[in-house]
Amino acid sequence: MDRRLFLQALLGTGAALGLSACTSAAASGPALATTAALPTAVPAGTSLSIASSLGAEQLQLKLAGLLDHLPFKVSSWPNIGAGPDVINAFRAHSLDVANNAGIPPIQARFQGYDTRIVAVDLTRKPIYVFATKPHSDIQSVDQFRGKKLAFSQGQAQGVVLLRALKKAGLKDSDVSLVPLTSDQFLTALEAGQVDVAPLGITQVPAYLTRYGTDGAHTITTDVVDLLNLLWAPSSVLADPAKAAAIAAYIPLWAKGLVWVYENPDAWNEDYYVKTQNITLAQAKGITALTNKPLLPPSWDEAISWEQETIDLLATGGYVKSFKADELFDRRFEKIASNAVAAEYRS
Repeated sequence: MDRRLFLQALLGTGAALGLSACTSAAASGPALATTAALPTAVPAGTSLSIASSLGAEQLQLKLAGLLDHLPFKVSSWPNIGAGPDVINAFRAHSLDVANNAGIPPIQARFQGYDTRIVAVDLTRKPIYVFATKPHSDIQSVDQFRGKKLAFSQGQAQGVVLLRALKKAGLKDSDVSLVPLTSDQFLTALEAGQVDVAPLGITQVPAYLTRYGTDGAHTITTDVVDLLNLLWAPSSVLADPAKAAAIAAYIPLWAKGLVWVYENPDAWNEDYYVKTQNITLAQAKGITALTNKPLLPPSWDEAISWEQETIDLLATGGYVKSFKADELFDRRFEKIASNAVAAEYRS
């Protein structure tokens, strides 16, 4: 597979040709050095644009009664979730902070765009399963050999697939990786353009309801995507006011995760049923698989995991190897864990 063509297919020709053409947004006032202590007060008039994929981040703060506790203005809550879309929004200076998995920061680094991870939540249970197209007889990852697999290099689903293949003793060359973004996976499955795609657990109930009678099914593995994180462009963190605002947002984000976990009935009804249009039974099935928030006081495990991911991608020729700790801004390391009870720290 030609990696340049793959990247262009994934990101769009314009983005692929302009990987080194981005410029950082100017900070308001003197830039905050990466070695400087974080400001402790948020200046009046500070605002952030915070990604809220399908409205989840904003709603969890609202339901938890935390939305009014933000000591800054939220200029927008754009519905952006997929890693490539988040990177493009960062580049366009239309987004300040986002919630993603571990792979998008790696992909941004590969593209030459400088970002940092500012909060970490560890997920111990799988949040993706492999779904087959209708009328498929594939029952295990071992049977992926020679099949067409939906693959997004810049998203968590792509790494989950690579890890599953490696565990099954399969190489990239043993399968056909079809470059898509995650929002194209369902359509590709429905049309039979791919044999298998990794779907989030929230997508599976509706897909099986529609195609389960036609032989579509899921293949569950124990492959996890360990990192759920907050990250931001380095140019944003160089702005003292925005850095202070992000530091103030992190504890509320962490408490919002805990609230969702501790109030599944309310979340099922107010989020899944009312905004995602799925049945209450399906919503309960999803929340039964939800990970308990784990906001560690040390990021050592997260950095090791990110390094394994980088090495896996580098072996396949998808990125160049680098040190994972370059992705983390450890000034923020203990903020999330300090905001939650001990049971959510380890």
